[in-house]
Amino acid sequence: MLTNPDQEQIRNLLEDTKTIAVVGLSDKPHRTSYQVSEAMQRAGYKIIPVNPAITDSLGEKAYQQLSDVEGPVDIVNVFRRSEFLLGIANEVAEMDVKALWAQQGVIHQDAPEILNDHKGLLIMDMCIKVAHSILSVK
Repeated sequence: MLTNPDQEQIRNLLEDTKTIAVVGLSDKPHRTSYQVSEAMQRAGYKIIPVNPAITDSLGEKAYQQLSDVEGPVDIVNVFRRSEFLLGIANEVAEMDVKALWAQQGVIHQDAPEILNDHKGLLIMDMCIKVAHSILSVK
């Protein structure tokens, strides 16, 4: 059974985070990925869109894939279907990030094994915006 980090670890992660790369971020305001990322941007985080189908979102340049992102990333937040999570986990395993965060409904049983040697956290099936709100992150 997969377990996410405890609330204290998640709070610390969110308090220590400056930049969130959002895989699957849409440029359409009615989409959940846009709304959640916009809320996180308003909370003070730098959002980096990662989506080959768009050029920008939320006023930020979009990147084709994670390996194209320039500069440091603290959290990789995933808004893709669960079947894509393993590929993303493989990319994250090669990156220096604090966490791979899969949004609510996004789960893959093999992701922990891929990230076994990665020092960052793995959070699955949890909305980052809800966690940020519930944990009263400063």
